[in-house]
Amino acid sequence: MLNLKKYKNFDWILLASAIAIFILGLLFLFSSTYPNNTDFVFRQIMWFLVGVLALLFIANVNYRKIVGIGHIFYFLTVVLLLSVFIFGSRRLGAQRWLVIGGFNIQPSEFGKLFVILSLVQYLASQKKYRNLKNIVVPLGMIAVPFILILRQPDLGTALMFVPVLIILLYVWGLPLRNLFFMVLCGALFSPFGWFLLKDYQKDRLLVFMDPGRDPLGAGYTVIQSRIAIGSGGFFGKGWLSGTQNQLNFLAERHTDFIFSVAGEEWGFLGGIILLGLYYILIKRAISIAEKTPDPCGKLLAVGLATMIGIQVVVNLSMTMGFMPVVGLPLPLVSYGGSSLLVTLMAVGLLESIAVHR
Repeated sequence: MLNLKKYKNFDWILLASAIAIFILGLLFLFSSTYPNNTDFVFRQIMWFLVGVLALLFIANVNYRKIVGIGHIFYFLTVVLLLSVFIFGSRRLGAQRWLVIGGFNIQPSEFGKLFVILSLVQYLASQKKYRNLKNIVVPLGMIAVPFILILRQPDLGTALMFVPVLIILLYVWGLPLRNLFFMVLCGALFSPFGWFLLKDYQKDRLLVFMDPGRDPLGAGYTVIQSRIAIGSGGFFGKGWLSGTQNQLNFLAERHTDFIFSVAGEEWGFLGGIILLGLYYILIKRAISIAEKTPDPCGKLLAVGLATMIGIQVVVNLSMTMGFMPVVGLPLPLVSYGGSSLLVTLMAVGLLESIAVHR
């Protein structure tokens, strides 16, 4: 356990906000699986307890030592992602999970965190931007896991690497003209990505542009999600009282679309409370980055804040129809042991930066 005298800089507000989000998430999860599959709640609690142990352990370790073996984490990421194609289990047309010791592990979730560690290790070792190599190497580092995850297929997780890299390069000190050129090149070549997408991914993009295109197929989940959130009004219909939820109109409501349950049963007020907690969590992460004189700690804190923040923005946007459905979970809320464990590990790293800066 933590020595409170030694670790006087431990950020209790950061930890409290993460726990509060998880508790709210349990209420949403119970409602989304009630009355048939409430065992999901107990599994989520078990993963949370494992995650808390990992959080406390990581917080006690100097983050510099963890970043120092970033290349090992990167190698492990590639090995796990390759293993998925050989030993992975397939669900709903996607092959993303490994069964290890009776537990389903999603390597792409761990890949998000591990790649950040390896990027921070490389960038922190380069004092400043010198030549094209400083950009090419990080691009190459994200290209391998990006392609492997895209092949699973998991477009949402693969795309996560892009904003994380851009933000890290910006904080690291890459000149804005170079950063702008990279973004412009990416935007110009992005249309060619259409030919790399699976048919269902193309359908999701087309439905995003025209929700009424396939109301009983690709557009069904988003339409029902918007109905659920809109019908919640200001105060919501009440816990366990959401009709779209309880009558099984909402698909994937315990995972990617769990905010639909929150919006219907807890209303606008509940959504604002949840967003407020996320704001506190991310604000504390940014505050840790600002107070950290060490470039390595600053980069790591910003990278972790970006990882969590992007997932929140994308998940909420897709459930409300503001972005295409890309399958990103809502951190600390959506059901899934890998996602929950990785987020708590990220919080542990943030605590380590606060304690050891």
